[in-house]
Amino acid sequence: MARLPPLSSMEAFLEVARHGTVKAAASQLGLSMPALSRRIQTLEHAVGRPLFDRHHQGLRLTEAGRTLQGQLAPILDDLRGVIARVGSPDATLRLHLNVLPLFAQQRLFPRLPELRQKYPELHIDIDTLSHGEARLGEGLDAAIALARAIDPALYAARLDQDKIFPIAARTLTDGDRPITVPEQLQRLTILLHREMPETFAEWKQAIGMPYLEAAGIDFFDSGPLMLEAAAQGIGVAFMHGHHFDYAQDPRLTRLFDFDVDSPYSYWFVCRPRALRQPAVKLFHDWLLGAKI
Repeated sequence: MARLPPLSSMEAFLEVARHGTVKAAASQLGLSMPALSRRIQTLEHAVGRPLFDRHHQGLRLTEAGRTLQGQLAPILDDLRGVIARVGSPDATLRLHLNVLPLFAQQRLFPRLPELRQKYPELHIDIDTLSHGEARLGEGLDAAIALARAIDPALYAARLDQDKIFPIAARTLTDGDRPITVPEQLQRLTILLHREMPETFAEWKQAIGMPYLEAAGIDFFDSGPLMLEAAAQGIGVAFMHGHHFDYAQDPRLTRLFDFDVDSPYSYWFVCRPRALRQPAVKLFHDWLLGAKI
């Protein structure tokens, strides 16, 4: 029976494939670049063919490399899951979930008591950093992502389809110079979420005013802070209709009356094999059934 190459060489290969450079992968793994290169060479020797095309801008997977990446990544995910389950008695019912703060605050947390009552054995570790879907398998089992579309290599279930709302302080509509038409946005600052950077551009296009230019655009990575900035009159936040509805903040109002579909949706996302994990499958089924 042929001996397998070291597990460390497989992990090194997947990190280089993900980052595209030895330098970035070495930093992630805490290795020197020569040490990481030796691990890659060990795996290439075991496979019997190059896994990367080397060029001055970095590395590009060969056809053999792409095949190996697609088949090896889920196997190592399964192996990590086995180790975790053996090492921790309750690991099979512990979910490591990434979720953006506003979704967690407005939609998930109000329903968590219901989930806890139904499944008291399920425990959830919460991660709120952006782009959780890109970190699946690296300490994260699943994510509730806000995106236009999801990488087809991942499992994804759309959770909603919403409208774009311009949300502003009520004082902007009650003062001496009330905001009543979109052209007045040209003297205001627009607030956008980094996960939804094209909402203003899509909204302008949909209402037939692609030429509108705001006084400025400020980006946020926190939905709650965006709503607070809008309530304080700092700018007009372009967000989803349910963000406004769930906020129930009397300081806020919706501007104008245009019916514009958002290109962004919330999605439940995980690697396909993660649905075999009891905690992931249980949460997935509850989330979709509860229609949160």
